[in-house]
Amino acid sequence: MKIAIIGVGNLGYSIVLGILGQDKIKYDSLCLSERNIDAVKSFKNIPKVTLTSDNAEAVKNSDVVILAVQPNQLNNVLGSIKDVVDPNKHCIMSVVTGRSIASIETQLPKGTAVIRCMPNTAISVFQSMTCLSANDTGMKKITYAQTIFNALGKTILIDESSMQAATVICASGIAFWMRLIRATSQGAVQLGFDADVAQELALQSCLGAAKLLSENNSHPEKEIDKVTTPGGCTISGLNEMEHQGMSSALIKGLIKSYDKITEI
Repeated sequence: MKIAIIGVGNLGYSIVLGILGQDKIKYDSLCLSERNIDAVKSFKNIPKVTLTSDNAEAVKNSDVVILAVQPNQLNNVLGSIKDVVDPNKHCIMSVVTGRSIASIETQLPKGTAVIRCMPNTAISVFQSMTCLSANDTGMKKITYAQTIFNALGKTILIDESSMQAATVICASGIAFWMRLIRATSQGAVQLGFDADVAQELALQSCLGAAKLLSENNSHPEKEIDKVTTPGGCTISGLNEMEHQGMSSALIKGLIKSYDKITEI
């Protein structure tokens, strides 16, 4: 696989780190295209990696192209590569928020494989939840996306109509979980722990909770039942959190984010 990544901002940079750090992805070359070449100079001397500010050149030397630019830059990028995209060769993957497959198809040669991918920044530590959808031609090449993104976490194939909601749950969701961990840490500090110890306690508890659900293939309430005892401290704390609107606030936040991304 010859991979080109156009746009090496926060998400693009995370994808690069993931690809370079994961032996499961067998690539012949990795070309990074960025307007400000100095922003990617740290990758300059890595074997099989080339740097360029010429998007068309990056596409010519690849068969898999990952578009990781800002939404307002996408049209210009597509315009810069459309004349060198070969439908018989290239697979175009987009991680651009809010841009549909149809809008990308209209600016590329007919029959081009287009796959829309929505990872999150945990991709740099191989723990991304990446949602995928594709046009008909893209479905024939979906294994390219699965090979890359399964090595960097997990993938799930969804209808494109659900992609905005998936963005809120998986991409924005990273920030939501960070805030929950921070709140737990703050509570631990108030209970007497130093800040660094408080964060370690909160972080490992969060990791443990996720692992229990994943390994046991169980429902959260089933695992909660294992912790709560009649009249105990856990149920008292849970009930107080619910009285203060914890679940309601989280759900409202998800819906608010969804309304905003739909508006954008």
